[in-house]
Amino acid sequence: MVFAPVAALTWDVDAAAWPYIAASAALELTYFALLAAAYQRADLTFVYPIARGAAPVLVLVISVVALGAAVSAGEAAGVLAITIGVLLVRGIGARSANDGLLLALGVAACIAAYTLVDNEGIEHAAALSYFEAVLLIVAPLYAVAVAFARGPEALRAATTPRSIAAGVAMFAAYALALAALETAEAAPVAALRETSVVMATAAAALIAHERVPRGRLAGAVIVVLGIAAIALG
Repeated sequence: MVFAPVAALTWDVDAAAWPYIAASAALELTYFALLAAAYQRADLTFVYPIARGAAPVLVLVISVVALGAAVSAGEAAGVLAITIGVLLVRGIGARSANDGLLLALGVAACIAAYTLVDNEGIEHAAALSYFEAVLLIVAPLYAVAVAFARGPEALRAATTPRSIAAGVAMFAAYALALAALETAEAAPVAALRETSVVMATAAAALIAHERVPRGRLAGAVIVVLGIAAIALG
């Protein structure tokens, strides 16, 4: 709703974009459902690194093997380095259940799939218009699903200033990712998105004065090296 006026004033969606919009909406719905289920069964520190760390590798593999994308050796090394770094930064808990692992991998597959779909879809639409169209499908359907599963009171309880701010930030973040996909290959864009984990680690150390283990510091260094490899690749 916040971005709708801007999207309406700058609307640019060709007819050829709608199959991609529909596919992306289906993948986004699956993503949110799997993510919610995963967080109910396993810790965030288990789900998050697997879901976000495995996605760039899947994008890279599919881009090269199935789509014939031109990904250089430096970019490939950068993607793998960022994936390893993200896993080290967050760590993987050993006590999470097997179904949590499968759900986290399912989330990663959804992230990879909608990234590749969107990479093709925005060839036929402006980034902001495209994502607005996707969420015009996703948001009402997901709200109805939650209301049906948990009751309308669950939606009312979740509608807080904090959740609204998070929603606006999520929209803005992925709109920027779509804009990046207009000028770069899907694999490096997917990898660079995951550097948010490193930013959170830095904020915890510098602002919250939390103790950051050596493994996380090592992961941050590896991520920086991965970004450099992508930039130079």
